[in-house]
Amino acid sequence: MKIYTRTGDTGGTALFGGGRVGKDHPRVEAYGDVDELNAALGLARSIEIMPRIDEVLVPIQRDLFAIGALLATPDHEKMRDHLTKARIDEERIAELERAIDQADAELEPLRSFIIPGGTPKAAALHVARTVCRRAERRVVHLAQDIELPALVITYLNRLSDLLFTLARLANKRAGAGEVTW
Repeated sequence: MKIYTRTGDTGGTALFGGGRVGKDHPRVEAYGDVDELNAALGLARSIEIMPRIDEVLVPIQRDLFAIGALLATPDHEKMRDHLTKARIDEERIAELERAIDQADAELEPLRSFIIPGGTPKAAALHVARTVCRRAERRVVHLAQDIELPALVITYLNRLSDLLFTLARLANKRAGAGEVTW
């Protein structure tokens, strides 16, 4: 299989399960932002290896592949298959919440806004958090036009909270302070 097909040279792209849309279609924008988020998490994992933080991110990256596939699939039955493969369900949301709570237990309580930055690892996690928020906004917009499982929006919302908390934790574990606003 070649990496280039030339089928997108006129600004269109194929969807999973058939059909073509413009590369600026809201569906493509949504799964493109999820793909960008996945890449941002890969970058964050590659910086200042922190096993307990990085171990949380790998399954999330797998989830994001499945969410991207779901967003690229107009067929509702195949959508359910992607969700099942990713295990995006109430228990997975609870796992993200437990990860937030575990990280939060190591941190000082928030008393003001945190200016993104600190160590390269924390800064990369903050960038991933903002990409996650954009992906969430795109999915919310897409959900106005097509039927999507509500858990996808819940997952992205919880994930951005987790990434914020992990950024704070990365700074703390590296001995870096936080700059408040």
